[in-house]
Amino acid sequence: MHHDLAPLYAQHIATLRERADRALAQAGFDHLLVAASTPLRKFLDDQDYPFVASPHFRHWLPLTDAPGSWVIYTPGGKPKLIFVQPRDYWQVVPAAPSGYWVDHFDITVVRTHAEAVAALPKGNRAVIAPECPHIDGVDANNPQAVIDDLHWHRSYKTPYELALMRQASRTGARAHRAAERAFRAGESEFGIHMAYLAAADQTDAELPYANIVGLNEHGAVLHYTHFDRVPPEQSRSFLIDAGASASGYASDITRTYAATGHDAFQALIDSVERAQQGFAAKVTAGQSYPELHIHAHHVLAEVLREHGLIRMSAQSAVQSGVTSAFFPHGLGHPIGLQVHDVAGFQASQSGGSIPRPEGHPYLRMTRALEPGMVVTIEPGLYFIDMLLEELRGKPVSSDIVWNKVDAFRPYGGIRIEDDVVCTGGEPENLTRNAFASLS
Repeated sequence: MHHDLAPLYAQHIATLRERADRALAQAGFDHLLVAASTPLRKFLDDQDYPFVASPHFRHWLPLTDAPGSWVIYTPGGKPKLIFVQPRDYWQVVPAAPSGYWVDHFDITVVRTHAEAVAALPKGNRAVIAPECPHIDGVDANNPQAVIDDLHWHRSYKTPYELALMRQASRTGARAHRAAERAFRAGESEFGIHMAYLAAADQTDAELPYANIVGLNEHGAVLHYTHFDRVPPEQSRSFLIDAGASASGYASDITRTYAATGHDAFQALIDSVERAQQGFAAKVTAGQSYPELHIHAHHVLAEVLREHGLIRMSAQSAVQSGVTSAFFPHGLGHPIGLQVHDVAGFQASQSGGSIPRPEGHPYLRMTRALEPGMVVTIEPGLYFIDMLLEELRGKPVSSDIVWNKVDAFRPYGGIRIEDDVVCTGGEPENLTRNAFASLS
């Protein structure tokens, strides 16, 4: 695999250098300094939170565990890596850099964070680093003009980035299969989660986000991360939203399953699945993402009608906010180095923001799709007590078939999510391709 990445990485680093040249020239800086960052210390403690390298650092090179290190880029020169390899017997010392990417950097190995800072070039520097924890001797100025420019272009994935995202998708799909088997075998949420980690061969801290593993009613909690240790008396339904990492790139996959014999809920899952595949097919160049989100509301309204949950027209269900009670989040978001990747609202490479459509406060992307972008497509239908109670108090309540709604409450909800690449032609569904490669 790494042998295949070498030529793609050479092209990737050339692209990053071009982008940095332009961003620095336009904003008037001589050097780009990118901190890997350091772990955050727990309050009143001598332990740190798990380390997560800055996404800007990971964009340049596949080092996910190099705290205190820096990438330095000066236009016209070769990128430099200041690599911190401490003298330490308390922690594992990071191995010396090796692999397909090292020839593209001048690498200096230092022993301390202070030595790393001392090796940074002086002068007019754009420093991309967190303000917390503070780095002594460095002004993390994070110039907005540079950040806006780099974030805008990060929307367009290089072939190298797509190769790593395919890898993350294959790992996630393999672990999803293991989780489904654990559900069918009657495991607890915690047991399913452990089966997922084992199949992914990743720890909780290595995953791109905390797994959502919800049985029965827990599927109605959008970010449920509790993990019951004891299986329910009867497992009716299972919603899992879980991804995997590959050299700092994320996959984000959700599937919903009904236990055998729960045919009405399975039929509803099947309808959401068909709708989801229709939305994924629309990830094409020029497609407005907010318009796709609104379209999803209309299609899901038809699903609610078909299954006898509402009596009103799809148009009325959307306009009156009924669909928002059953589908209260956005259709998806950009994904890449971060699960909720950057620049989803950005108006241009010089910044600005495109507002969300009125009545859709949780949509995470308002741009039009263009080749190279990767987005999630994750429609859902949920039976959330709080939102249903609000609906019950509105005039449209009479158009909702409450006994049908109540019959679905014990199942929690449905979400189906794929990661989809916008290309110049047919979209590439990373998630479906990854599942297909397993069979």
